[in-house]
Parts: sequence; structure tokens; C-alpha cells
Amino acid sequence: MFRLYSFPWTTWQSLGLLALRLVVGLAFILHGLPKIQNPMHWMGDKVSPILQLAAAVVEFGGGIALLVGFLTPFAAALIAIDMIFALALVHLPKGDKFVNPAGGNFELPLVYLVLMIALIATGPGRFSLDALLFGSHNVVIERSEAWSKPNTA
Repeated sequence: MFRLYSFPWTTWQSLGLLALRLVVGLAFILHGLPKIQNPMHWMGDKVSPILQLAAAVVEFGGGIALLVGFLTPFAAALIAIDMIFALALVHLPKGDKFVNPAGGNFELPLVYLVLMIALIATGPGRFSLDALLFGSHNVVIERSEAWSKPNTA
């Protein structure tokens, strides 16, 4: 059996992860709310309606999932992919700078991307639906036979 999170979270670590999830989750709900109201056309005709729909659902639904700590690694992975697309399709082609006080920067999507990687790596903490439903500190993935066979090549 493989445990994705095989370490116990302390109370302070869990409070830190809770604060992170609450703030970032609320930010994504607020980012996704106007998009989910017009999910296939919030960017006009510049981007495929399917990508616009995916971003709207991921930002709004992923924000809710982060807020309550439900399927946190999955939600964080989807949001990370969303941020990669935001960087690759919007910010970098426009030539945005990392930090630009005059506007046009990619600081926020990059920070969100790194935060999602951190949540994937650390898990949601004790104060989450994941901990309530799946145990206080473990997300269990069954190990297949292929994982246990030594590589003979």
C-alpha cells in the first residue's frame, strides 16, 4: 500500500494549511464566479470555448474544493494546470513581466501555481474534509504489482 501523505500533521501545520486553503480557495471562487456565469465566452473568441469552460469550472469548483479541503490534491492539480495554461496562453505571449507595477504581470498565476504544487506535496492538513473522510493524514493509493517488480532492463 502506498500512502501519499504518510506523515502526521501537527495542529500548527494544519492551521497554516487551513489558512492557505481558505484564502486561496476564496480567491479562486471569486475569480471563477464571473466565468462560471458565462462559461464558454468569458474570453470572447480568443480562446476555445472548451478551454474557457474548463477554466471556469476548475477555478470555481476547485476553489470550493480547496475551501473545504475536499479532494485537495486533485483540485490543486487541476488549478495548477489551469495556471500553466494561463501563463502559456495569456501572460507570456503578451510579454508580461514577472512583477510590473504598471500592470501586465504574471506574478499572481505563478504564485498560485507554486501554492498548488505545495498543497499537492503537503496535503490539506487535519482540518479538511479529506482528513475527515479519508483519515487524519493519509490518502491511500493501492500499489499495483507493476510497482513492486524490479526493473530488469
